[in-house]
Amino acid sequence: MSALDSLNGVAFTAFGQHVIWSDMIGNTIGLAALALGWRRSIWTWPAQFLSGVILVAAYSSAHLSGGVGKQLLVIGVALWGWRQWQRGRQQAQDGSIAVRFADWRERGLLLGGTALGTAAVGTLFTLIPQLSWNPWPDAYIFVGTLAAMVAQARGLVEFWCAWLLVDVVGVPLAFSSGLAFSGLVYVVYLALVVWGMRDWWLRSRAAGRTVLEGAAA
Repeated sequence: MSALDSLNGVAFTAFGQHVIWSDMIGNTIGLAALALGWRRSIWTWPAQFLSGVILVAAYSSAHLSGGVGKQLLVIGVALWGWRQWQRGRQQAQDGSIAVRFADWRERGLLLGGTALGTAAVGTLFTLIPQLSWNPWPDAYIFVGTLAAMVAQARGLVEFWCAWLLVDVVGVPLAFSSGLAFSGLVYVVYLALVVWGMRDWWLRSRAAGRTVLEGAAA
């Protein structure tokens, strides 16, 4: 048995659902990556990279080409995000990454890019059925994940909103695809996303007040 076969082997069965090792390990690391992102730790990016590598195997086993493509994007954007945060362009006074709300132009680019990207990828998946058995939800998650990670790399509070919208579709899709652990982790993601959004929101408001007080002085 190859290492890939072992990674895609069944770890345990719960409520009639088989949980495979790659699904469980990859999503557990992904959960840790989201928690590190909440704490604005640069280690969120290596964790996302490793999670993406492992989840490629999980989605391949479920024949979800869109999921595989999403994880390949996660791997690429994780490297870019690591570089962005390492540069220290957005350092807060406590040495962590500073966060802020996007301006209207940035929001427009994120929303427009996500809509156009989803339309393009969904059309591709529809025209080539081998790429995905569920083209539009797959495309939505594929592009939404990219948008969320790009917003995170730029320190935008809106990245939490993007993850929330991805999770709304990701939970039922994961369960229907036989990736039970992914579905359960997506549910936990929802809780982390709400808490993380609140934390970044409060920090961005505090940073804004500090800037205004400095300008007034």
